[in-house]
Amino acid sequence: MKTYCPKSEEVTREWLVVDAEGKTLGRLAAEVANLLRGKHKPEFTPHVDCGDFVVVVNAEKIQVSGKKETDKFYRRHSGFPGGFKEESLAHLRQRRPIAIIERAVRGMLPHTRLGDQQFTKLKVYAGATHPHAAQKPAQHELPKHVTA
Repeated sequence: MKTYCPKSEEVTREWLVVDAEGKTLGRLAAEVANLLRGKHKPEFTPHVDCGDFVVVVNAEKIQVSGKKETDKFYRRHSGFPGGFKEESLAHLRQRRPIAIIERAVRGMLPHTRLGDQQFTKLKVYAGATHPHAAQKPAQHELPKHVTA
């Protein structure tokens, strides 16, 4: 019996819509990362991009536990002297709410070229509407443990 290994051109990709309203940030990001990688499919192969397209709506209504709203910071450095920037979760939520989910999901994908390719299939929107109606996305129900 030979082991089946799917080729990238044989993979069928679906479009899934995930509603982030009232969901916990880390649990939602882990579930979305699994959908992007294709781990929910029986033909999952780690070195092949066999995941689906994921559209996340209501990103501004994501929940975090504890005091993370004020105590969690996103840090970056430009590489130049004095180029260190720090921003709290509350400030980033006001300025750019989609970046919260994008950064959480990106951290859960492989840090390789394959992970970069899988990340391009993620579409995040702050409100309840999205421009991907032509792709006929299916509503994806998350497991019960993802809610706050």
